[in-house]
Amino acid sequence: MNTLRWTAALLAAAALPALAQVAVADAWVRGTVPGQLATGAFMTLTAKRGARLVEAASPVAGVVEIHEMAMDGNVMRMRALPALDLPAGRPVELKPGGYHVMLMDLRRALRDGEVVPLTLTVESAGRRETVEVKAVVRAPTAREGTMKKAAP
Repeated sequence: MNTLRWTAALLAAAALPALAQVAVADAWVRGTVPGQLATGAFMTLTAKRGARLVEAASPVAGVVEIHEMAMDGNVMRMRALPALDLPAGRPVELKPGGYHVMLMDLRRALRDGEVVPLTLTVESAGRRETVEVKAVVRAPTAREGTMKKAAP
């Protein structure tokens, strides 16, 4: 009887639609200096099925949001997004000057070479899954640009 229940449970689980199954590539976080309260996390996300990035978290920051930088007339503006669409099979690049995960209220400086844990929450077909990411702290390349600390 237990074998029958076990088989039924496995078949029921197999019948559920697969979750987004999001792949993460090239995850990194821009390094900071003491006193800097914010930085960005960047990566490429590819969802096997259509999905949305709806939340992010990290123990190194008090506040973590999904952001977009875009031109508004002649001014580059940054704004928080409630979610970021991840079309099926199409890589979505989170990069400086575009979509990114904003880490704010940093608890400490992030040094080159250390690893920052991030938890991404992805929604697909009304179901949520979390994706654990280990992002390496590094300085951006010249092509990626730099983020200057505001003067006091």
